[in-house]
Amino acid sequence: MNLSDLGYNAKMEKARQETEPGEFELGRITAEHKERYSVRTEKGEFDAEITGNLRFCAKGREDFPAVGDWVALTVYEPDLAIIHKILPRYSVIKRQAVGQYGEIQIIAANIDYAFIVQAVDRDFKINRLERYLTICYSSKVKPVIVLSKIDLIEPARLVELIENIKARIADVPVLALSNETLSGYEAVRSFIVQGQTYCLLGSSGVGKSTLLNNLCGQTVMKTEAISISTNRGRHITTHRELIILENGGLLIDNPGMREVGIADNANGLEITFDRILEMGKNCKFKDCTHTHESGCAVIAAVENGEIDRASYENFLKMEREKAHFESTVAERRQRDKSFGKMLKNYQKDQRKNKP
Repeated sequence: MNLSDLGYNAKMEKARQETEPGEFELGRITAEHKERYSVRTEKGEFDAEITGNLRFCAKGREDFPAVGDWVALTVYEPDLAIIHKILPRYSVIKRQAVGQYGEIQIIAANIDYAFIVQAVDRDFKINRLERYLTICYSSKVKPVIVLSKIDLIEPARLVELIENIKARIADVPVLALSNETLSGYEAVRSFIVQGQTYCLLGSSGVGKSTLLNNLCGQTVMKTEAISISTNRGRHITTHRELIILENGGLLIDNPGMREVGIADNANGLEITFDRILEMGKNCKFKDCTHTHESGCAVIAAVENGEIDRASYENFLKMEREKAHFESTVAERRQRDKSFGKMLKNYQKDQRKNKP
């Protein structure tokens, strides 16, 4: 196996030259287990840890390796490696960490396409699709919507769902498949090419792991039926893992996400809700919030049906989440700055009072 089989390309070669990893070997993170990592190199797969310096210098979760990262490492036989550097990422999918305001959770790094999987038989929400799209756009990842379990609804209902999606979401491919009959799988396979990296995004129970298993032709991820009592999926996939498919594509499965918190996704919102932002240019006031102002072109467009009301309300909700995240980050930075200043003054006083 060579590095190109793991998705190494011209973008990563440029990143390698900028990082100047020296004599270190290059490898790609294929799985994360708390603070240990599985790394695949040209020599094989190794269990790896990060250096103490890398851990000490980390300012947040984004400074630690994630599945999909390329890293510079030293390999110690027979199966241990030490990670010294993370090469710059050309894309990174992230969300607000659950229950940790102002904190980021890395989903995967160096992704080319994201398959946003949603089951058509349960809990189907276009609002959730818009959330995933916002994350993808801000991450510089190309999205593909995949509707699963189409064998459980009537064909007419499927046509209706696709029409509803396209009425609110433009220029994003929409694929439909059944994990039981394998209908639609050729359309998915047509998107997967050698050397490119893909990830699966979606809630628990929508069929992500089954999709991965079917694409691999073998069971690589455990699956389980939907809970009858709650009609929700169980978190069977417990970790992220990069799998090499038969045609050379690389696919990352992810644990189901019931919460898709918006973080620093300003550019993603602008692309997902481009019609709203474009209409906003016609508002009477430049700082219009599109919530109550007189002369708001966006509100007028919602009232006359030019903009879908549900999409408009979803936009406002995510705007509020983004603003809250940004204010939380600013508050935390101010606290850190104040603490650092206090510590510096304390150390200065200690030096003065030292006999």
